[in-house]
Amino acid sequence: MNKKTDQEYKKSLSDIQYRVTREAATERPFSGEFWDHWTAGQYRCICCDTPLFQSSSKFDAGCGWPSYNAPENNEVITEIRDVSHGMIRTEVRCTACDAHLGHVFEDGPQPTGLRYCINSASLAFEPSENAAPIKAE
Repeated sequence: MNKKTDQEYKKSLSDIQYRVTREAATERPFSGEFWDHWTAGQYRCICCDTPLFQSSSKFDAGCGWPSYNAPENNEVITEIRDVSHGMIRTEVRCTACDAHLGHVFEDGPQPTGLRYCINSASLAFEPSENAAPIKAE
C-alpha cells in the first residue's frame, strides 16, 4: 500500500483529483479529460502510477465517463461493496494506493460483460509509441 500522507496528496493532486481519489467524489459526466479520449496507450493511477487500463479495453458507454471492459489485470483493482446514495454498487479502487477510481457494473460489452466506469480525475494517460487514434474523434 502506498504510504503518502494526506498532505502529500493535497500537494501533488489538483482539487478534483484529490476529491475523487481520496474522498470518493465523482466528477460530473462529460466533464473529465478522458471521457471522449481515443488515443492508443495506457491509463494509469494518478496517485501512484500503477497501470490500470489499456486503451484497447476502452469503449463508448454513452455515460460521460471513461469506460473499460477489463482492467490491466485483476490484481490492480480492489472491489468494495458500496451502499451509498441509496444504491447498491461495486466501487473500484487502486489496489496499490487505495485511490477511489469509480464503479464497475455488469452492463458492459463482451467478452467480460463489465463496464468499469472510471473518473478521468483518477487517471493519467501514457500514449503508446507512435500512438494513433483508436477511434475517430
